[in-house]
Amino acid sequence: MIEIMEDMPDKVLAIRASGVVKQEDYDKVLIPAIEDKKEKYGKVRFLYYLDEDFESFSGKAILEDAKAVTQYFTSFEKIAVVSDVDWINSAVEIFKYVIPGPVRTYSIEELPKAKVWIND
Repeated sequence: MIEIMEDMPDKVLAIRASGVVKQEDYDKVLIPAIEDKKEKYGKVRFLYYLDEDFESFSGKAILEDAKAVTQYFTSFEKIAVVSDVDWINSAVEIFKYVIPGPVRTYSIEELPKAKVWIND
């Protein structure tokens, strides 16, 4: 499940992922939210928080994630990924070198630090 985190400034798109993230989460929540921020601000400051209850991505969600990254590749001003899932943090660390703009990973306990960075 993906939900918008409401405790952030409007210029930041912050989402919380928990349980199993499905294709519908991308179609109904994430993509419309990216489009909205892109329309308002041109570039998107994106905080992706995979909380303690995060389990996995469905197969279709993984495809949607790859499609979204490709479609919005140049739309992100900054990206912060907050997760204690090792393979996700490792993947972000590898791919951050091909994404235009700064990308940082944080552990769950560093969520407040990630919020400060994405807002600066």
